[in-house]
Amino acid sequence: MKLIAENWPPVKGDYVTGKPDSRIAVVTLASHLDACPDAAIWGSSKTENLGVEKIIVNVISNSNIRYVLVCGTESRGHLAGHSLLAIHANGIDEQGRITGSQGAIPFIENISGTAVERFQQQVTVLNRIGLNDPEEIRRIVEDYRDKGEAYPEEPMLVCAPKKRQTSFAVPTSGDVIISGEFVMDSKAGIIYTAESL
Repeated sequence: MKLIAENWPPVKGDYVTGKPDSRIAVVTLASHLDACPDAAIWGSSKTENLGVEKIIVNVISNSNIRYVLVCGTESRGHLAGHSLLAIHANGIDEQGRITGSQGAIPFIENISGTAVERFQQQVTVLNRIGLNDPEEIRRIVEDYRDKGEAYPEEPMLVCAPKKRQTSFAVPTSGDVIISGEFVMDSKAGIIYTAESL
């Protein structure tokens, strides 16, 4: 059985990979701490929506990961760590809101409830929010890196979080081409790059 998706991790972000067969991933929230090479993946997360989505996508695409250590300093207002704990404990509602999250915009828009459920089933979240001691974090990674078996299902690949698209309308007749790079929508009075068309 395949345990790691091809081209893992599938979503780019502020992280480094270590041992893909390790049982533990580390989320350092708003802190930037030197990575421990014994973790499968190690990185920060500052937002309660796209940041949480990226963590879920990268974790469930590697069935080896059974633990997610949430440590470091919480991000003000966004509460990415609190939101990650809430989504693991409670999931999302019909509108994609993370149930129980106190983050500013705790909505999951780019992944399904099925992906969230897989995350809930696959991993145990270790809540050490506020822990910034590198030696203690390394000790936890060493304790969990070989603990237990891989999740007994193939890696789950889901759509990656996407950038939000601008909502400019395609120019219609009467619009002004300012240069090869800029176009003006004369009705709306908006100037934008031709690449965004």
